[in-house]
Amino acid sequence: MIPFKLPSLGADMEQGKLLQWHVKPGDAVQRGQVVAVVDTSKAAVDVEIWEAGLIHELRVQPGETVPVGAVLATLLAPGEAAPAEVPAQAAATPAVAVAEPVAAAAPVVALAAATRPAVSPSARRRAKELGIDAEGLRGSGAQGAVTLADVEAAAAQRSAAAAPVDRAQAMRRAIAAAMSRSKREIPHYYLSETIPMARALAWLQQHNEGLAITERILPAVLQLKAVGLALQRVPQLNGFYRNDAFEPATAVHTGVAIALRGGGLVAPALHAVGSKPLAQLMRELADLVQRARAGSLRSSEMSDPTITVTNLGDQGVEAVFGVIYPPQVALVGFGSVAVRPWVDGGELRAVPLLTASLAADHRVTDGHQGALFLAELRDLLQQPEQLAAGADGKETKA
Repeated sequence: MIPFKLPSLGADMEQGKLLQWHVKPGDAVQRGQVVAVVDTSKAAVDVEIWEAGLIHELRVQPGETVPVGAVLATLLAPGEAAPAEVPAQAAATPAVAVAEPVAAAAPVVALAAATRPAVSPSARRRAKELGIDAEGLRGSGAQGAVTLADVEAAAAQRSAAAAPVDRAQAMRRAIAAAMSRSKREIPHYYLSETIPMARALAWLQQHNEGLAITERILPAVLQLKAVGLALQRVPQLNGFYRNDAFEPATAVHTGVAIALRGGGLVAPALHAVGSKPLAQLMRELADLVQRARAGSLRSSEMSDPTITVTNLGDQGVEAVFGVIYPPQVALVGFGSVAVRPWVDGGELRAVPLLTASLAADHRVTDGHQGALFLAELRDLLQQPEQLAAGADGKETKA
């Protein structure tokens, strides 16, 4: 039996509300199939399943709010038979002799104890402080044990029910909690690099000539592709810090910070940005922004960014120094492209310049690796033809 658990859809997510099932018991499912819709503090997210098999039981019903890690459903692996149900008469207490009343009662007491969920000591203490019945909670720990996180989630749910807040307020609180955790736990260091953009902008103008507006490539796409390629050369910035160790990622999935119309932001992933043609990245970025603002994202887009890129250039900001989204270990920021004085070839000229910044985790890297990354990023943005090249070295249009 395979448990299907509520995934973490971001560092600021502690619980989710099930809105809808797309499957029912007995349905066959495949890897990557959307099986449910879950409401987080930020958006309604299509949740995918990553095991193939047969849906056995739906343990959470629409409208229920459960903590991250809670079992939403169980799945039978291919070829696995459903467990046989115990007939009601088989579960009845067997007849015993009247002369042995104590012995007859013992199995009943043992059965009652066995059906109560295990509660960790810290969870029991916290539940007592909060006035919560720990025995009545559904545990997310091993063998259904009630953990401290379960108690805290129950307390948060009770508070939310007592004093409802709108999504914007909930999102702001979730973001604040995640960023507070980041600054508390991650020893940040910051670097920045000024990058001349004349060659990149000239190449973009030539590339976009004659194309429909919907087919034109934005400077932000060149920046994303450059980040993906630079991380392939400096992979220490691409991955996660978990269990006191760095876990390098096998691909570059760039979380793109997207401001929402109602306030707040999300940072869903564009997958494999270093290996995709610019035109494809442009289409995927436009689609991601549209779906993020419509509240229609997938769980894989929310759960697997390996680094985040934030771009405030369209707001006129010269530079941005962001806060890392745990468990990621780095964040790249881009400001606006502005014409400023620049010495080129010994001559003072007016040149379009971009400030790129890096926030990185000192537990994993130091300024040397950070400087190498920014140098790679700078050099790549001086070679737009290389960013547009396919495996054969020729420019790729789609």
